[in-house]
Amino acid sequence: MNAVAMNLTEQDILDLGAYFKAPEAVADVVASKPSAEKLTFVGDADAGEAKAMVCAACHGADGNQPLPNHPKLAGQHESYLVKQLQDFKSGDREDAIMAGQVAGLSDDDMQNLAAYFASKKVTPVTAEANEVGKKLYQGGDAARGITACIACHGTDGKGAGLAGFPKVGSQTADYTKVQLEKFRSGVRNNDMNSMMANIAAKLTDEDIAALAEYMASLK
Repeated sequence: MNAVAMNLTEQDILDLGAYFKAPEAVADVVASKPSAEKLTFVGDADAGEAKAMVCAACHGADGNQPLPNHPKLAGQHESYLVKQLQDFKSGDREDAIMAGQVAGLSDDDMQNLAAYFASKKVTPVTAEANEVGKKLYQGGDAARGITACIACHGTDGKGAGLAGFPKVGSQTADYTKVQLEKFRSGVRNNDMNSMMANIAAKLTDEDIAALAEYMASLK
């Protein structure tokens, strides 16, 4: 535990503390915005760039121009991207297209690809910062037992890489919407301790649409 704690940023600690302090719902979570990240990667971003050419068809050349219902990869946490690639390969996360794409990738390939996309700066998307989504994201809903998204993903949607929480800010709303629906239905179940599944199960279609739009507006 000490080895993990030594690598946690102040933002990581704030986010984790807020979540475990109020697992049912977080009504008023206040966390400072993280300072500029010092970008260091486990993988070789240059080697990843050579492998990333095939990814461009769906995610864009630098991970910023995805097709509808596909995620932006630019700027995402390296560790999170590695886990998703591993899960696609093992079948823990189901997607027929991605399963085929990762089948021939080695562990080093995955680490290098993740480093490449993590090294890219994400470009903002045009989205409305709606009040319904903002209220749920920042405060959750105690009456329905919905934990505030801010507890794990931070005030500006930057997440916490070492804790396994992805960046959600500037992600396309259509992709986020689909993923929340998949967590709710159980189609996607590769989240840590079923945290996302438990939260999404309590969300309405309207909640999901509002949250997806609000998260897209975060920068």
